[in-house]
Amino acid sequence: MALKVSEHIVQRVKNGELSQVDADRFGRFVDRCNRELMTHPVITDNKYCKWFATGEADRAAVRHMVVQFSVFSNLFLIAQLKKMINAGSLEGMRASKEILANEIGVIFNKPGSKLEGVTDADREGDPDIVSTEGSVEGGKFRFKAAHFEWLLKMGDKLGLGFVDMGKRRNGTPATIFFCDQLDGIYGSEDPNIAEGASFAVENWAAAGFWKQLVAGLDAFKKREQPDLPLAFFTWHDRIEDQHAGHVMDELEELFFTEGFDEEKFMQGGRDMLDGVEAFWVGLNENRIAAACA
Repeated sequence: MALKVSEHIVQRVKNGELSQVDADRFGRFVDRCNRELMTHPVITDNKYCKWFATGEADRAAVRHMVVQFSVFSNLFLIAQLKKMINAGSLEGMRASKEILANEIGVIFNKPGSKLEGVTDADREGDPDIVSTEGSVEGGKFRFKAAHFEWLLKMGDKLGLGFVDMGKRRNGTPATIFFCDQLDGIYGSEDPNIAEGASFAVENWAAAGFWKQLVAGLDAFKKREQPDLPLAFFTWHDRIEDQHAGHVMDELEELFFTEGFDEEKFMQGGRDMLDGVEAFWVGLNENRIAAACA
């Protein structure tokens, strides 16, 4: 999934908005991202997700994955709050607020969405119908629209309670390492490092792992748990499909922002991908150990 310079850059050169020198400089930067970030094994060869997609995960493996995801989902709020606080611009702060507010239960406001006409407040928080587009500006807050609560509903069907999920104590060392890396890199006080981490996270999320998890969960649901709600995972899969199309636009805007530091950006991206990889390696080692027990 190599990144390509958009036609927009070519058009900006033609219109005189951008010099060919700057366009070439951006092209070299994109090539570097492809070489140093997009080839990371967590993007190109996620062994755990490849295995999970086969549908072989048993109940214990699904429970373990859901618990670790709940820890990541809950502790991610700390990193996102730090990213918002440490943003390098008002626009960046608002973009981070969008994500944070949506995570804790503010539904995206989008005219014409499936939510229009829904009068039941509980249904307004249902991930099967909440919009993946729009803005939290003017959106409604619903407790049940919080992403962690979607995972709690899923956990309930797997015999997991509130105390079993989302807390630091519920995480494995690999999961906690990942969350701490998010806290320190994605939430870095240096916006260049944080943006590199954000870019890395975005490309990891767009690499297809959501689809692999959905495939495995769907197989488990059909085989063992017909009432298992999968909407946390299917919702995120839908939203990442949309985000993938904006990656180059965001990278272009960032590159030409005053004060952009390419070296720090790459550092943040590399370190963050290593942290992400640790999470999946931990899950993979757990499932191999369980199979050998």
